[in-house]
Amino acid sequence: MSQKVLITAKVHEYLINQLESKGYTVHYQPSITYDGVMQAIHDVKGMIVTTRIKVDKAMIDRAAELQWIGRLGSGMELIDVPYAESKGIHCASSPEGNMDTVGEQAVGMLIMLQHNLLRSNLQLREGIWERDGNRAWELGGKTIGIIGYGHTGSAFARKLRGFDMRILAYDKYKKGYGNDLVTETDMDTIFREADVVSLHLPLTEETRHLGNTAFFSSFAKPVCLMNTSRGKVVSTADLVAALESGKIAGACLDVLENEKLETFSETEKEQFRYLLQNDRVILTPHIAGYSHEASIKMAQIVLKKLNV
Repeated sequence: MSQKVLITAKVHEYLINQLESKGYTVHYQPSITYDGVMQAIHDVKGMIVTTRIKVDKAMIDRAAELQWIGRLGSGMELIDVPYAESKGIHCASSPEGNMDTVGEQAVGMLIMLQHNLLRSNLQLREGIWERDGNRAWELGGKTIGIIGYGHTGSAFARKLRGFDMRILAYDKYKKGYGNDLVTETDMDTIFREADVVSLHLPLTEETRHLGNTAFFSSFAKPVCLMNTSRGKVVSTADLVAALESGKIAGACLDVLENEKLETFSETEKEQFRYLLQNDRVILTPHIAGYSHEASIKMAQIVLKKLNV
């Protein structure tokens, strides 16, 4: 009897083909809702998820035959991993699969900001040839502080090799990672010396709204803020206020606190308009880890970790 696998997000066909070649019956439902999963989960052996569906205690309790959950990408905040594992369900993520593309995009966004590439391009489309107002600030000689030195934080540091930046890194839960490229340090040093700060953190109760008014005010000089991790790590309201006051000199954001634009309140719409219209802000729609290559690498890694 074949075993049922439910895929709840858009994936590369490689993943579907590999699962089918191993004898699984794949139910590919990239648009399925939470309620839809609840109806289908009773006889599912395995699940593939990304960031859309919350796998909570209620869902796990209905999943009488569930043996494993594979998360494409990093971050397990939508899965109740302790409860799943208490039920004998193997949970695995694949941050190694998209760390390089996140690192590449972070470098690209930083160059785009510091060299005024977006602003000057948009001006040219309006017939404005502006050179003096679009002078670049070179990366060489600047200090960047990377907060969170896991897969994506370390990948970003590697991608910065060759730009002659001083790279500081802080990770509350890691030690001994400093090398000839990266200086392991503390937050006080980053607050004191950074020109750019980049967040590479999971979303937890500890990191939620880490980027707030107190955080922004702790830097000795206006910094450029980068966030390619989770939107809720930064308070949008506090970031807008910090940009308005000059506490933050610019921002590169691949993620937002609320990424469902159709649900925006009037306040959220106003904040979003401000960020879009600010020529010192680079915004992308949560695509940093979404390369063509990563879609295959994440699938390969999660299947290997799950041993399926």
